[in-house]
Amino acid sequence: MTGALAPVKPLTALDRCDRCGAQAYIRATLPVGGELLFCAHHGRQHVAVLREKGAEILDESARLSETPTNARPDER
Repeated sequence: MTGALAPVKPLTALDRCDRCGAQAYIRATLPVGGELLFCAHHGRQHVAVLREKGAEILDESARLSETPTNARPDER
């Protein structure tokens, strides 16, 4: 065993918030094992405390403000 962390796979539309069931944009990997998924709203509420407790945070909430690359300029 090397102790290296496995690569974290990106969140998809199938990943749901453990709090409300909305699409998850934040993954908190707990130091004792396991993970919690949150929508952007609930992630903002809980991420600071989880980080203090040693959780590794993957925050993909910036995807909410991205412009689709395949949209026509008049649709953006």
